[in-house]
Amino acid sequence: MAHRREAAARAPKRRTGTGQGSGRRLRGYSGPGPDPRDPQLFGAMLERLVKARGWEKPKAEATVFGAWGKVVGPDIAAHSRPVRLEGGVLTVEAESTAWATQLRMLAATLLRQIAGEVGHNVVTRLNIHGPAAPSWSRGPRRVQGRGPRDTYG
Repeated sequence: MAHRREAAARAPKRRTGTGQGSGRRLRGYSGPGPDPRDPQLFGAMLERLVKARGWEKPKAEATVFGAWGKVVGPDIAAHSRPVRLEGGVLTVEAESTAWATQLRMLAATLLRQIAGEVGHNVVTRLNIHGPAAPSWSRGPRRVQGRGPRDTYG
């Protein structure tokens, strides 16, 4: 009996199939159940890619700008816009000084809403200011030099 096993081990193996591959099936890949080779949902694949590449924080930061109305609500979004996010500090520009004051009073609530939507530690502080004032340093009626200093006097 041991003699037959030794002879079978030395005998050349027969190939089956078309000649491509080993002709063997991988274990665990037969049957009607789910298989890692099955088509995947696009959203699930994208989430895995974002996690694998470490893009969670840039994605959250982009959500603050891209979905500002969803993050803070349509009323506040109609009167403000995010300008810059650096080091966890979000700069928000309000449409008027009155809205800037209102948003400063709502800063804690806004931080909670942002954290609930995009995650904690993405935005840690808000810097809220009113609309940008016009610059008087350039223009058609600008003169070089110090200009008159004693005109109101």
